[in-house]
Amino acid sequence: MSFSARMSRCPRPHDPEPGQEARQAMPGLSEDLGALVEGTAGCSPYLHSLCLKEREWLPEVFSNPEAAFEALLKDVDDIPFDEAPPRLRRLKARVALLVAMCDLGGVWDLEEVTHALTRFADRAVRIALQAALLPELRRGKIPGQDESMLEEAAGMVVLAMGKMGAYELNYSSDIDLICLFDETRFNGDAYHEARTGFVRATRRMAATLNDRTADGYVFRTDLRLRPDPNVTPVCMAMGAAETYYESLGRTWERAAYIKARAAAGDPEAGARFLDTLRPFVWRKHLDFTAIEDAHNMRLRIREHKGLHGPIRLDGHNMKLGRGGIREIEFFTQTRQLISGGRDPDLRVRGTVEGLARLAEKNWVPGDAAGTLTENYRFHREIEHRLQMLRDAQTQILPDQADGWTRLANFCDRDEKEFRDELTERLQTVHDLIEGFFAPEGTSERPAKVEGLDEEVIARWRNYPALRSERANTIFDRLKPDLLERLSRSSTPQDALIAFDGFLAGLPAGVQVFALFEANPQLIDLMVDIAGISPALASYLSRHAGVFDAVIAGDFFAPWPDEQHLRKELAARLDREEDYERKLDAARRWQKEWHFRTGVHLLRGLIDADKAGAQYADLAQVILAEIWKVVCAHFAEKHGPPPGRGAVVLGMGSLGAGKLNAASDLDLIVIYDAEGVERSEGRRALATRPYYARLTQALITALTAPMSEGRLYEVDMRLRPSGNQGPVATSWTSFQTYQQEEAWVWEHLALTRARAVAGPDALAGDVEAFRCSLLQSRGDKAKVLSEVAEMRARIAAAKSSAGAWDTKLGSGRMQEIELVAQAGCLLAGQPERSVEAGLTAGVAAGWLSDADEAALKAAYRLCWQVTQAARLLGDKPIDEESLGAGAKSFILRQTGHDSMSELRDDLDARTRQAGLVIDAALNKGCENG
Repeated sequence: MSFSARMSRCPRPHDPEPGQEARQAMPGLSEDLGALVEGTAGCSPYLHSLCLKEREWLPEVFSNPEAAFEALLKDVDDIPFDEAPPRLRRLKARVALLVAMCDLGGVWDLEEVTHALTRFADRAVRIALQAALLPELRRGKIPGQDESMLEEAAGMVVLAMGKMGAYELNYSSDIDLICLFDETRFNGDAYHEARTGFVRATRRMAATLNDRTADGYVFRTDLRLRPDPNVTPVCMAMGAAETYYESLGRTWERAAYIKARAAAGDPEAGARFLDTLRPFVWRKHLDFTAIEDAHNMRLRIREHKGLHGPIRLDGHNMKLGRGGIREIEFFTQTRQLISGGRDPDLRVRGTVEGLARLAEKNWVPGDAAGTLTENYRFHREIEHRLQMLRDAQTQILPDQADGWTRLANFCDRDEKEFRDELTERLQTVHDLIEGFFAPEGTSERPAKVEGLDEEVIARWRNYPALRSERANTIFDRLKPDLLERLSRSSTPQDALIAFDGFLAGLPAGVQVFALFEANPQLIDLMVDIAGISPALASYLSRHAGVFDAVIAGDFFAPWPDEQHLRKELAARLDREEDYERKLDAARRWQKEWHFRTGVHLLRGLIDADKAGAQYADLAQVILAEIWKVVCAHFAEKHGPPPGRGAVVLGMGSLGAGKLNAASDLDLIVIYDAEGVERSEGRRALATRPYYARLTQALITALTAPMSEGRLYEVDMRLRPSGNQGPVATSWTSFQTYQQEEAWVWEHLALTRARAVAGPDALAGDVEAFRCSLLQSRGDKAKVLSEVAEMRARIAAAKSSAGAWDTKLGSGRMQEIELVAQAGCLLAGQPERSVEAGLTAGVAAGWLSDADEAALKAAYRLCWQVTQAARLLGDKPIDEESLGAGAKSFILRQTGHDSMSELRDDLDARTRQAGLVIDAALNKGCENG
């Protein structure tokens, strides 16, 4: 399609004479193209001069603008280094004319315009850098490097920041560059000499781009975004820059690196450096402190530029003023900083793309993102018109009548309608952005609510969370809303005490208070949790990062399947390269999902059985993925697992797929070396110690207290020969032991075994063996005699903790589980759940239907109480110390009206279950 056919707009000539002059200089143009030239030259003195200067070349642009632009880029690539400065300046002028025509005629949209400007800037910087480095290399001023290293700039890299980094350069844009070099290429004195050479080259490159001559200039170049520019050289070592950002980097510098990319020099070194900054830019938790930082930056800019007060069009700054371009960029980058550590899909450079991703991932309402995107494009086009007038780096709207008429003509608009639309758009953006950065009203409400104990409130200032001035500033804004929400709870004083406990245990407050301020609904959730479970509130004090999961969008969605969980965890672990970071990432992920299940249980969204299944799913997924990570890390030093590898068996409640909030994990590791005697690695091990140490590595990975806490406690006592046996058992030995040496209790334990990690083939063989073994080990007299003896030994060794002890005691959970396992063994049915085991006992003719019903009813109630109690704390229920919220939660879980009624029902059901077990074991032993 021709240029004319693609045109959708055309400037109106403000000054007829220069417009006519430019049109007459190109007499062969069509009517549409002639009008475009006339309107352009009649509005912009700068473009008028370019039209006259390039009268012979401009028709080539109209013939095929894309081909003409690519030809310009090729001309840049072909510039001899000794001719770089003048040639680049002349080519920049042609790029400016070509882009202006495509923009003013509507042939290219905003993104095409800014992308073209950035592509040219990239080429110009690359040529300028190489031309500047070449003399240093020829003179040997970069030790160990020669001219063959010019293409990769001898280890130097130029990072494009800001709009250049995001491919968003405006028409008359500065370019913000950070120049670094890879210091690992140089040792001792060579480092200092190389740094001096790189500094000279950087200054020479900047002069080539920045200096203005009769041919014009290439780009105004700003090198001040580097760390501490007042004291650091214009080109600095990557290691020094990294140290600065890790120790002193500020939020605005984090935001700047959202758009950073290696534009010239050594791309691999640049990529490595940016990767090292990933933890600095993208925090592992949702980072709502970025809102305050960005808001303060906005206020400082307004103060510095004198941009206070209502929006007035005359002299308004389209970039920095209210409702302007920078406001939209701040909004986007701040939201990216908040959420991008958690959601890598948000780590994009462009503003429009960033808004689209934020809306797509539900971090920003879709209508808000759409409004900001539309206005951002409009604002940027007005910015371009302002700059095209005289090739000036300006975003200031006119302040005189003639200037407004000229700008309206340049935009092909009626002046009044144009001004009205500008005012409306600026106000729309301002209202939306201001509501995000500075919600109204919170700081003006009195921080005092009737009915709350003022002595409790008064001691908050002494807590660690409020030690810093910044924490106090945020908390002062948060406090009125907080107290109001506490007062609205069903038991305000209890809610206040619950929050006080949370606040007292919080080691630092800035991040959490910022999180609460941006998401007030979290205060209600936290008070709700603390009012029911002080133990969980204490946990939240130490691990407030789990609140991230609540606002991630799907916290209250149904529980996903295991495959989804494994995929999500695997993706989280893949993003971390370091072994310990992977383990910490797994801990963060597990805490979020563990917390989610607890909240769902507290809120009545799921019952005790569903919570048990979810806790078990979570543990199984953690084990499956952590086992892979541990094996891979261990193999780096000792080689891959010999033979078929190893599987991890989940025993007990994990094998049965039913855990509570505080369950530990019973595990067995079985390996099959297939006759291989040693591993193949740089530090090879014999097979037996290889798997023993690999198993120990797994235990450490699960139990070691790291910066994010620990994953699970692990119990290995159910392995063959218990604590006396090896921590990892060979497949052959396991089979022999189970067939020839194992005790009945070990076969009972095997009824609940499940392979939870390791290769599928070996896991399938272990499961087949388990089923076969259990089908042939049900000698009734022996099994029931052993069960009776085990029951007696347990009762003698471990006494019940009282009426609320649901685990130990006659007719309680441990005994019913033992009966269920015996039922599986007697019936030769390799079932895992207690319910299925009791049904199997009936099928074996050992239990009656009435026995089954009584045992199931007792177990169900014990389980409901246990699940609730473990969420409240790590001990059996202490009825005297329970708050009203905790009691309501327990009663809701069990369907009772009072604690006394529940206690009586628990006692009656377990007493009946105990009698059933007594009778069943006595009868079984007599018949046997």
